[in-house]
Amino acid sequence: MWRGHTLFLGRGRGVRALAGTAGAAREAALEVLRRVDAGGAYASLALGEVLRRRALDPRDRALATELAYGVIRRRQTLDWYLEQVSTRPLAHMTPQVRNILRMAVYEYLYLDRIPEWATTHAAVELARRHGHEGVARFVSGVLRGLLRRLPELRLPDAAADPVQHLALLTSQPRWLVERWLARYGFDEAQALLEALGQTPPLTVRVNRLRTDRDALRQRLAREGVEAHPTRWSPDGLVLSGVASTGSLKELASFREGLFSVQDESSMLVAPVVDPRPGDLVLDVAAAPGGKAAHLAERMGDRGRVLAIDLHPQRLELVEENARRLGLRSIETVCADARSVGRLFAGRADAVLCDLPCSGLGTLHRRPDARWRKQEADIPALATLQDEILESAWGALRPGGVLVYSTCTITPEENEERVEALVRRHPDLVPEDLTPYLPAGLAGEPGVREGRIQLLPHRHGTDGFFIARLRRRSG
Repeated sequence: MWRGHTLFLGRGRGVRALAGTAGAAREAALEVLRRVDAGGAYASLALGEVLRRRALDPRDRALATELAYGVIRRRQTLDWYLEQVSTRPLAHMTPQVRNILRMAVYEYLYLDRIPEWATTHAAVELARRHGHEGVARFVSGVLRGLLRRLPELRLPDAAADPVQHLALLTSQPRWLVERWLARYGFDEAQALLEALGQTPPLTVRVNRLRTDRDALRQRLAREGVEAHPTRWSPDGLVLSGVASTGSLKELASFREGLFSVQDESSMLVAPVVDPRPGDLVLDVAAAPGGKAAHLAERMGDRGRVLAIDLHPQRLELVEENARRLGLRSIETVCADARSVGRLFAGRADAVLCDLPCSGLGTLHRRPDARWRKQEADIPALATLQDEILESAWGALRPGGVLVYSTCTITPEENEERVEALVRRHPDLVPEDLTPYLPAGLAGEPGVREGRIQLLPHRHGTDGFFIARLRRRSG
């Protein structure tokens, strides 16, 4: 079986050792891909719905998930390989045929326990079921032609065209590759783009009002879930042995409110806010409520955490989460975040602004997001961030703390927004983050100036930005 292409840099991370030729798994994956392509469905929602309706065993569920997410993540690269051998342009194929071919090429390139003959046979059978004998012959011809040519196919040379090379190597949009090349240089841009193509770890945060990390780890072990401490946060565990957050919610420890699902980078935000018992804290874009809950837990559930969101349905998630965790200090407020300066003028001890952003630091969590994002969206998001930050400043009491965070890595949405806010309001002073962050992060750039940019390839977390500012007294 051929496995010798330079495309396999980094193989071995994540799920790749899947065996079997389960037709049910491929049918499920194909349905997910159809929904994403045709209806614009979000991959995670489409996959969840398809898996709920189909009675697949755990192994088939894992294969369906790997194929659906893998094809969406690697679509650009898979299409390039198909274009090298197909006499018919991909745009002239039906969506079903395109996705059947993509799934087969994904198996050839990225899954090493499924024989090539089995992959080819399964793809031809799928084509026959969803088309006719002519479609099956076409799929067979394309795949056999690709297998013959795989040993000689090479991606565009990095020296001649670094953008195209990295775009195909990592299957990321060209505009994003160009942006990170200009900012980080070739080697680091490649590391960042590859990290955003990997399956991220599943992490949870312990509810220290009900248990501690060691006790939770032992409890999870009794429930069949392996866990080990997170690299940075003292409140986090990295889990293995569970396929998704959906299965986590079936655990008794989850229902008892012993933990919340949260990325490790997000776990660092509440310690930077550093709320005290009795404080009035505003979380101005709170849903689904993970950070609001962490704030309440760190306050000993004494004081008030006002979880503010524009959408009533999303606030129901915050309330449900608070009930499960046993938190009474969280109150929900349905309001536009841009109104908090008027509604709570000069009253808040702390305001957390975890704001809408381009989400470019979480592309590894949302495999379809890279194809939805547009560079042109960033200026409008920066304007919205400025408007909310301006309002948040108005809600702060003298001496109060404002923490700004995003799950992106663009300076337009991060450092530049903080600098613009401080220029408008010289009474806001950036504060050294060293006392609030784990010791290993103290030497990161910007920490002493009140900000930190976490990056997936450096820190093993989402791409995440945090800044802390205090309003001068008087």
